[in-house]
Amino acid sequence: MMPSPIVLKLAVSVLLTALSPLATSQTTYPNKPIRMIIPYVPGGGTSVMGRLVGQRLTEAWGQYVIIDNRPGAGGIVGAETLARAQPDGYTIMFTSVSDHLLVAQLQKPSYDAIKDFAPVATVAIAERIMVVHPSLAAASLKELITLARSKPGQLNYASLGNGSTAHVGTELFCMLAAIRMTHIPYKGGAQAVTDLVAGQVHVYLGSIASMGAFINSGRLRPIAITGESRATALPQVPTFSESGLPGFDIKLWYGVLAPFGTPPAIADKMSAAIVRIVNSADFKDTIASLGIIPYTVPRVQIAEMMRSEAIRYVEVIKAAKIVPN
Repeated sequence: MMPSPIVLKLAVSVLLTALSPLATSQTTYPNKPIRMIIPYVPGGGTSVMGRLVGQRLTEAWGQYVIIDNRPGAGGIVGAETLARAQPDGYTIMFTSVSDHLLVAQLQKPSYDAIKDFAPVATVAIAERIMVVHPSLAAASLKELITLARSKPGQLNYASLGNGSTAHVGTELFCMLAAIRMTHIPYKGGAQAVTDLVAGQVHVYLGSIASMGAFINSGRLRPIAITGESRATALPQVPTFSESGLPGFDIKLWYGVLAPFGTPPAIADKMSAAIVRIVNSADFKDTIASLGIIPYTVPRVQIAEMMRSEAIRYVEVIKAAKIVPN
């Protein structure tokens, strides 16, 4: 028997009432402050980039983007915090997606690095620059390799933790150069650079954003940079290929992730806002001075990019015989 018109009208009314808060929240988003998790300590390259994006989102939306640095375990602490957050668009994470994927391959965290997150936007690509403390008797990549071969395991290098690009990248470098150095993990780039400047560690494969000022002041000595060409910000620094190690190439890309289940309409709105920021002349000029290249792709492609990159990193980890410390 067909339900009466009154019953049908009541059912439709109930359904619309149930759906209206969700619809309203998506059309008015954002209507309160947003928390942006950065899974490293303040001062490193990821934090610098995250704050730049957060500041511009605040200006664009008229809602504060509150930075929440959650360092620990190479980024796992921050990622776990995001994975447990409400998927409503008010908790997001700015991260090195490369590090996010890498650390999950070694540490086996409680979350799935791809399935438990909703990709929002890509922001930029940063080449890696290798630097040493000026007291080290190495002014070039060739001299560093020669020195390391003469002192197996005596030179040490910093990283942002097991599975970070600094860790995996330096181990890959050691494998290709047939040398051995000792790994010193840190919670973030700022701490690593502080100890490097103080001479407590010898080598670091990091970002121009976190080390440019120390390089320009002579407190750190640049050795080589990844990529096909020299960085505009530091044109005096040769590439690894120019320096005699053409097979070495590892970089990171920054992006924004949200918890799995975030409504697509909200993720799309946030993605569009971030893409506008990244494509603005002001933002491009600012990050160019940090040796960073703008990088945007359609949001629907990011998950597949993450899957492909995770596979590539597994191959690097196996080739370099990297194991959790």
